[in-house]
Amino acid sequence: MSTVRLISNDNTEIEISREAASISSTLKSMLEGPFKESDGRIELPTFDSKVLQKVVEYLEYNLQYHDAADDIEDIPEFEIPTEMALELLLAADYLGI
Repeated sequence: MSTVRLISNDNTEIEISREAASISSTLKSMLEGPFKESDGRIELPTFDSKVLQKVVEYLEYNLQYHDAADDIEDIPEFEIPTEMALELLLAADYLGI
């Protein structure tokens, strides 16, 4: 499984599987489109490392539990810190998730 490195505005690198990154329509376009990022690195200067880390956690959570939607009792709740809610909403809109 190949990985992608997302780079935040404070130059923190966060690794995510290519499969999980492809859940985001924006990241998928960046990875597959004519403007392919070099060496699996995608710079996202709009986001700081805390927000980007939470986005990565959500994408991995979504990948893990996507097929388990029928068995709702076994899916743990994804925690969103109240103080990050607005930033995460903006990130989700930008990333198409």
